[in-house]
Amino acid sequence: MSAKTAAWYDSMYNNRALVPDHAEHFALWAQSSAQARASLTCKLDIAYGDGPNETLDIFPASQPNAPVVVFIHGGYWRSLDKADHSFVAPPLHKMGACVVVVNYALCPGTSDAPITIPDIALQMVKAMAWTWQHIAEHGGNPKQVVVAGHSAGGHLAAMLLACDWKRVNPKIPAHWIQKALSISGLYDLTPLRKTPFLQDSLKLTAKHAKMASPALWPKPRKGVLYTLAGANESAEFLRHNRLIHQTWGPRTVPVCEDLAGLNHFSIVMDLTKKDTRLSTLMKALLDL
Repeated sequence: MSAKTAAWYDSMYNNRALVPDHAEHFALWAQSSAQARASLTCKLDIAYGDGPNETLDIFPASQPNAPVVVFIHGGYWRSLDKADHSFVAPPLHKMGACVVVVNYALCPGTSDAPITIPDIALQMVKAMAWTWQHIAEHGGNPKQVVVAGHSAGGHLAAMLLACDWKRVNPKIPAHWIQKALSISGLYDLTPLRKTPFLQDSLKLTAKHAKMASPALWPKPRKGVLYTLAGANESAEFLRHNRLIHQTWGPRTVPVCEDLAGLNHFSIVMDLTKKDTRLSTLMKALLDL
């Protein structure tokens, strides 16, 4: 078998190049997100820490003590924003959930304050700890939380499932997060070190790639991860989808599916449509 070239890595991981109409997807996300913020009660830009981009948006549920969905956006840890993803809130709100959409600092940061993927993972831990402490003030049940994310956000959601929360805060149960939904997630970051279009922004070292690759970790002691990708995604994204199922096993990853007719960007909107596979799985995770 011939060695994989730099061009091959770009062809597998550059989703904007793989989906020529990606700008139309982003425009739809922005429009739908603006409508969501206009139509729902929301509390925007709440600080969960004092670091760069450590803010989140909350869309409270209609009823108190509601299950919570924390959604983490994608963008290869280097682009996009929570404001681009408010569109997930209305369908989840209709399910009865309190919705939290989280921001984080973007790679590579600045020369004075560089940002790495492990740094972002720690920010997500901080955001979740804030959620445990404060979400009840916004009508959410901190004991019933699902973490979901797309692409880089799906990777971060998987990491959070494996977190030992007792080490973060002794007041948080050790295996607090037991439900995660990863949409088009990445689970072994080592190939990204060979992907030219990502190298300048991610500055991913071998050490950091190993630290931040859930597929290289022991499976979580408790909890389930539902992992899905669009059947029209690259062979590498489909491989990642299978990889976490193979390494963590079917007990921890009972759902591992490629959704027909969907690409890396259209798959996210599937979560917002009634009775799709993604929305059905989210209801199941929320016990609704």
